[in-house]
Amino acid sequence: MDLGLEVYALTKRLPESERFGLVSQLRRAAVSVASNIAEGYGRGTTADYIRFLRGARGSLYEIDTQALFCVRLEYVPADTYTPILDRINECGRILAALIRSLEDKRST
Repeated sequence: MDLGLEVYALTKRLPESERFGLVSQLRRAAVSVASNIAEGYGRGTTADYIRFLRGARGSLYEIDTQALFCVRLEYVPADTYTPILDRINECGRILAALIRSLEDKRST
């Protein structure tokens, strides 16, 4: 959720011309991270949960790529990207550990 809020704050800084481009893409990916985690958990099976966690991880990579576009297009300064990248990496580590833990339980 915190990453999503950070992404929303970042997108407020983007030009109006990106409203249907990067703003929309970034916000959709940010919401997708938390939504995939919740939906996967709600499915009730370990296999579904893992699948949705992987989808959430994919959305993290989307956010990373799109945020880099924002920097390279000079819509935001590079130092704005660093805290988002730190949060993406933190979320990625958490998701990877959770996926590993669930896969280990499934194989025992």
